[in-house]
Amino acid sequence: MKNKKFVNVLLGVLALMLVVGMAYQFTPNLGSLFNRQTGTPALKVNGETVTVEDLEALRRGNPVLSSTDTGLLGDDFKTYVVAQKARQVLYIQAAKDINVSKADVNAEVTKVREQNQLTDNKKWTDALQGADLTDAAFRKQVRDGLAVQRKVESIQKSAAPATDAEAQLYYTLNKANFVSDARIVGRQIVVTDEAKAKSLLAQAKAGGDFAALASANSTENKDRGGALGPVENGAPRPVAQVALPAEVGTAAFALTKGGLTDVIKSGGKFYIVKVEKYLAPAPKPFAEAKTDVLTAVNEQKKNAAVEAWGDKLAADMKVEYVDLNWKAEDPTVAKVAGQNIPYSEVIGQVVSNQQFTGLLQQVPADQAAQLVNGILKPQVVQSLIQGYAARTVAQNQKLPLAGTRQEVAAALVAYGARDVKATDTDVQKYYLENIKQFETPASGTVNEASFKDKAQAVAFRNSWTGGNFTQAATKAGGTVSEHGAVTGGDGKLGTELNAAVFTAKTLKTVGEGSLSDVVQVGTRFSLAYVTDLKRAATQPLSAVRSQIEEQVLGTKKNEVGSAYVAKQVAALKPTDNLKTILAAQEKRVTAATPKPATPATPATGTPATPATGTDTATPATGTPATETPATPTDK
Repeated sequence: MKNKKFVNVLLGVLALMLVVGMAYQFTPNLGSLFNRQTGTPALKVNGETVTVEDLEALRRGNPVLSSTDTGLLGDDFKTYVVAQKARQVLYIQAAKDINVSKADVNAEVTKVREQNQLTDNKKWTDALQGADLTDAAFRKQVRDGLAVQRKVESIQKSAAPATDAEAQLYYTLNKANFVSDARIVGRQIVVTDEAKAKSLLAQAKAGGDFAALASANSTENKDRGGALGPVENGAPRPVAQVALPAEVGTAAFALTKGGLTDVIKSGGKFYIVKVEKYLAPAPKPFAEAKTDVLTAVNEQKKNAAVEAWGDKLAADMKVEYVDLNWKAEDPTVAKVAGQNIPYSEVIGQVVSNQQFTGLLQQVPADQAAQLVNGILKPQVVQSLIQGYAARTVAQNQKLPLAGTRQEVAAALVAYGARDVKATDTDVQKYYLENIKQFETPASGTVNEASFKDKAQAVAFRNSWTGGNFTQAATKAGGTVSEHGAVTGGDGKLGTELNAAVFTAKTLKTVGEGSLSDVVQVGTRFSLAYVTDLKRAATQPLSAVRSQIEEQVLGTKKNEVGSAYVAKQVAALKPTDNLKTILAAQEKRVTAATPKPATPATPATGTPATPATGTDTATPATGTPATETPATPTDK
């Protein structure tokens, strides 16, 4: 556990990997972050050796990748591990020109040791040994991490600043992100005596002049009649919720129709607020939101600069396979707008998909592979195609959109749906089709009395006038079952009794509760005594309109926007090679799978022939494979 915590801190030190697309979807083992000094060579990235131990550590450190190393998923995971490790090495190589001082490294190492309670030298040495590292090796990796981080920061600084056109379009497509806080126009009375506060509230409710009451009694803002904001042109200025103590603000801002709060105690004082006008949140004008808009667009442009840098490095990368057992197949899964999409990107999105990780826990790996290949991977490929096509679509449409591929693709969806509205008809249709989600079922606390004879049950119902139900029903010859809190239709009551309690309108009021009619339950006759009864209710459309409108609008925008992007991308005539790749993979994996031994022939008793070496995967020879460029089409 100590090493695990140590690893988490190191991940923070090397968080730069997340920035440049080297995201580990799960926390890896410590060894996966570092190149060991010794080990069995597996491959070379631009001439730098990556060992089998490095790759195995990365795989073991991820619960998904370590779930299987055989079959279709095992083949996928190998491809992903190699691609991830190669990228990691690539970024470190690209940052060799960045100066990181010994003092910088020492400061980072000290921080790690302090955060992990490893300031004691022996504990520190033990922790490093447990991770198969020396202090010198660890410091080298810290140096590499800081170098990449600074390299990324320098690339981000080189990004061109947002233009007015980019900012204006971003604002248009993201107005919901730039909304003013709700505000109220109102007055308050603040006193230190609760009894006095209650008296003043009663006077205000009776029609008393609130401003006059505040001027005469309030300890705050009495010079302006208790106005929450400064008075301008005879009216108080609106204020945001932060202008009031937390409890007071919550109560006041709940009065969206205006009105008086109850007496609210806060900080030893007693508050009464009169809300004269509630101003709902609304989009800020562009001029007011411009600073935040520019910040958002500039961040997108920084992200895009880093993405482009990573793409350039990957296009020029060369990978040499030393151990052929680690030779990974990473073909081009799709092409669009002159760009090749590597299959490893598909696997990366599958590995990080929560539905996939849940699936692996429920079904065998081979079954999960078939489901993923048939459903998830085709969806991922289409999403990647849209991402890779996004900038070309934006250019063709003359749209000044900034950001990474996926950011531009999301902006295109928003652009395609910019004029979509949720109509009254849409809202009403949704309400009627989903009426059950706005229903509150009936509920109550139920005791049941069961009798052998119907006449007995009816007599008890007619004669009981209150008191202890259990005692009275038992004395009358009944058997009592205490069901406790019951929700209509939850199965705690039989069908007949459930209807008698929650549906019938013939309940008889007795004491603090009600008696149901007598109903037959099997061969016996029952009635129920219910307290705290709440009838089933359906929220009216007016109460849920805004909620429905937001949901309907979001759905319509996504449908219309996605259709717009799909149409634009289709015009670029993308190619999708997924089916071909999956068929070739299945053939390759099947051929490499060892065949089971032939069983003995019962008639002759001849022993089974042992499997030959030709039926197993060919062992690594140690001879390097031909060096090839690891472009997105062939790594």
